[in-house]
Amino acid sequence: MPGTSSGNETKRVMQSRHLMMLAIGGTIGTGIFLSAGSAVSLAGPGSALLSYIIVGLFVYTVVITLGEMSAMFPVSGAFSVFGSRFVSLALGFTLGWNYWFQCELTAAAIILQFWAPQVQPWQWALIIIVPIFLMQLIHVRVYGESEYWFALIKVVMIIIFIFTGLIYDWGGIKGHPGPGLSNFHNSQAFIGGFSNFSQTFVYAFYSFGGVELVAVAAGESARPYKTVPRAIKATFFRIVLFYVLTILTIGLCINWQDPTLLTAAYDSSVTASPLTVIFQRAGFGAAVHVVNAVLLTAVLSATNSAFYGSSRMLLSLARTAQAPRIFGSVNKRGVPVPALIVSLAVSSLAFLTSIWGTGVVFTWLLNLTGISALLVWGSIGVISIRFRAAYKAQGRSLSDLPYTQPLFPSLPVGVVVLALLMFAAEGYSAVEAQPFNARNVVATYIGVALYIVLYVGYAAYERFILGERQHFVPLLEVDLETDAVWKPGDGARIREQDELETKAVVGKEMISWWRSWLLKIAEHVY
Repeated sequence: MPGTSSGNETKRVMQSRHLMMLAIGGTIGTGIFLSAGSAVSLAGPGSALLSYIIVGLFVYTVVITLGEMSAMFPVSGAFSVFGSRFVSLALGFTLGWNYWFQCELTAAAIILQFWAPQVQPWQWALIIIVPIFLMQLIHVRVYGESEYWFALIKVVMIIIFIFTGLIYDWGGIKGHPGPGLSNFHNSQAFIGGFSNFSQTFVYAFYSFGGVELVAVAAGESARPYKTVPRAIKATFFRIVLFYVLTILTIGLCINWQDPTLLTAAYDSSVTASPLTVIFQRAGFGAAVHVVNAVLLTAVLSATNSAFYGSSRMLLSLARTAQAPRIFGSVNKRGVPVPALIVSLAVSSLAFLTSIWGTGVVFTWLLNLTGISALLVWGSIGVISIRFRAAYKAQGRSLSDLPYTQPLFPSLPVGVVVLALLMFAAEGYSAVEAQPFNARNVVATYIGVALYIVLYVGYAAYERFILGERQHFVPLLEVDLETDAVWKPGDGARIREQDELETKAVVGKEMISWWRSWLLKIAEHVY
């Protein structure tokens, strides 16, 4: 392709503020606006809240373990590269392609059906993805800057929604009495027992999907050994503020039996977002279209992030010989054009499936992406354990790591155990659901089938085609040098140098501040 070359590299131009906002609000996508309502409708507000808290803590633990590796080895392939390097090539291949397949683009059409129902979902799809595709062709800085403002709009909207919803619920809006705590009384908080509670996990997985994007973006960020740890810490506030408080507000304001809640799991049509409904009931009917316009921003942001994440993962796979070589090409501006074009094509096909009913397609994508996300997160725990084992086996010092996860090995072990428990709970709920429906079981395990096919397929290719007899990478042969931000023993020196530079900058700012005030005083005196 003209202007592209496998010798060019992506550009490290994303600043700390870009990565920070990406961590706080960059991947707040269609999941929290759509599937949160289904979780309340399915199992009640108490079960939905508990589910989001459990998955939130689980995801934060995943981000911490992944961040330790990403701060030291900031590569666009992130966990896919780490899987190949620290465990086995088959695991890296599986995680890379599994992540590439995850896409929430179809949900974009679902939100926009409420805003402009006379327009077909696939038409909205083209309106959304083409401008985003053209933006990403320009430069990674355009992605970082656009995502910064998209995320900021979403953050402001979510904060306004939480305040408005809670004030409405407490009866603080005249003429619009709120439900108070009535939705949690009379055994309404937990509906359907453990089976229904287990089914809410998949909605939480779908909502939290994308938290690992910070690790992918680390490959194009300036000073990742500083920006990645900051972004990791910001993730905790994102989980508490945007997910836990949002699901609590929805549960307080809308009864679980309310027909306006999304029930995509049992219906082929999808209604308006719970956020829009609450604004309407609080007396802000005129603001409905403004709210949906902000939801459009969330859709654009989700599409923007999906294109960025999938194209960078495909680029990484191509450069590790796990995808066709053409997708490893990057132009002079650092944009992987062939990988972006493939992402555009696949996204267009995903939207065209909405012709057969957005609700049905949404349900299958929900299960596919939700379970796939769980498998990726659980695998990150395994990778973290192997990384530390190799680090110890090669006599490396933890002081050389830019960010060290606390309580090791408790966190990665906890990630693996929790992933297995939640996966078992998902299977149990699918089998125990009444009336029994084989399609629910298939929908639950379709993500697992994809994971197994990818792993076993590559392992067989490696064994019988390439003739490799050693499946796992020996600890003493794990590569801890390539892509490292600094060499062994340099960590303390670079930290000290950064600290001196920071003090010097602060000192200059203070001097310039005092100088400007003295000049102003001098103007009045003389």
